[in-house]
Amino acid sequence: MRTNRHLLAGLTALTVTIGVLVAPSAASAKQSHLDEFLRRTLDGLAFEEVLDLAPPATAAARAAVVTTDKEELATVRRAAAPAPIVQQPQIDATVLELDPDGRITGSATVLMSPQYPDGVIVDVDRNLRTEDVRWREWDDAGWYANAAQGTVDIVPGREDASLDFMSPYPASVLKLMVAFGVLRLVDQGVADLDETYAYRPTEPSTLCGPDFDDTLRGYLDRMITVSSNEAGCALIKFLWDHDAVDGLNQTFQDLGLETLRLRNTRPSNGGRWTNEITMTSLDTAKLLAIINGGPGTLWTTPDGHRVTRNELSHASREFFAATLRQQGYNWMLSTPNFCGRDYPAAGIPQKVAPRWIAEDGTITLGTDAFGEDVRPCNRAAEVTFAHKTGWVPNSGADSGIVHSLPGEDGRHYIISVFSNLGDQYADPNRPPTPEGTVPVQYTEKFAQLGAIIDRYQEHRR
Repeated sequence: MRTNRHLLAGLTALTVTIGVLVAPSAASAKQSHLDEFLRRTLDGLAFEEVLDLAPPATAAARAAVVTTDKEELATVRRAAAPAPIVQQPQIDATVLELDPDGRITGSATVLMSPQYPDGVIVDVDRNLRTEDVRWREWDDAGWYANAAQGTVDIVPGREDASLDFMSPYPASVLKLMVAFGVLRLVDQGVADLDETYAYRPTEPSTLCGPDFDDTLRGYLDRMITVSSNEAGCALIKFLWDHDAVDGLNQTFQDLGLETLRLRNTRPSNGGRWTNEITMTSLDTAKLLAIINGGPGTLWTTPDGHRVTRNELSHASREFFAATLRQQGYNWMLSTPNFCGRDYPAAGIPQKVAPRWIAEDGTITLGTDAFGEDVRPCNRAAEVTFAHKTGWVPNSGADSGIVHSLPGEDGRHYIISVFSNLGDQYADPNRPPTPEGTVPVQYTEKFAQLGAIIDRYQEHRR
């Protein structure tokens, strides 16, 4: 059993050493060092040490794991005693390095799975594209029963790829795709952020909720900042009402974001969020690069299309990024909502949006009370983190854009992580949840990852 606290200290020291010794002049050199650093960091964090809080005890139970309407099952638990996770978890992580203007200067993508327990670097070309991976849809039962070997291809024609990887379900990070689709309609003059949309589902859904009226601006804010599933359903139905879902999926293909697919949702209510909805860390990071808005060509697609920030208007990009900076759930790669606790570890040192902070310094989001005074962490914050988290029992995800606060060392990067480690999995050292507060939903290894990558970027400058 490895000791993670000692490992974390060693990796942090390695961050400083590499940052001092490596000159960041050539993007190709930066990528090669970042690749291996990310792989070694993920391997060293020993994600295989987590406990499964609800392991299916028999082959029949493993085969019966539900695979549809995943968000409706976010609080469902099977009755079983915790046990060590049965195999190496699925991890899909990307870091894009940016210059101060937002140009992409380096990248790294690493996958971990039972097939790649030490992590494997994905070969990504100068246009941030890879044909090296046969991406597969997530399969809840198959992860247990089929040794995490997926059976349904996300991108066709990759049978000869050297890597084969079952992509974790994105959970609520899928709302980035929804927001992008709505803002494209705004840019096209089809919709206005301040128009009121009357959500009138014609089919009931536990996920989606009842009738509701709000402006598109209001739906987008709630969908991103407090991860409202009801607002997400409303906006997906809005896209269906405007015959825009198929067009959005085609747009992702046209932009070279081949693994981004908002598929098989219900036109009647915007629900049915299943494993056919797919995202990978690399394509999600590229989508965030558009939102971040660097100048010039961000990448060129295989058919010659030069992708730029103008895929969204300046106003839409500013609104999107500002909304992501208002994120309320800062508890995976960044953990200031748990400020001051010994557990979980401190992650990316971000500043929490003031709108969530009560007079006593605590944060409450709906029924989720965090209970800690976050003001000391805000005073010590070094960066903004414009991001979206996602969680269900077997999915934990966090993707966002990091920028240094004024006066801090310059960090400009995008980090995107998808995994099957949702709230069904926990660290053996997780303490009891303080009474009246929300449980820690993720292994603290993600926060350790965020902190290590952030320090690496700090010392690269």
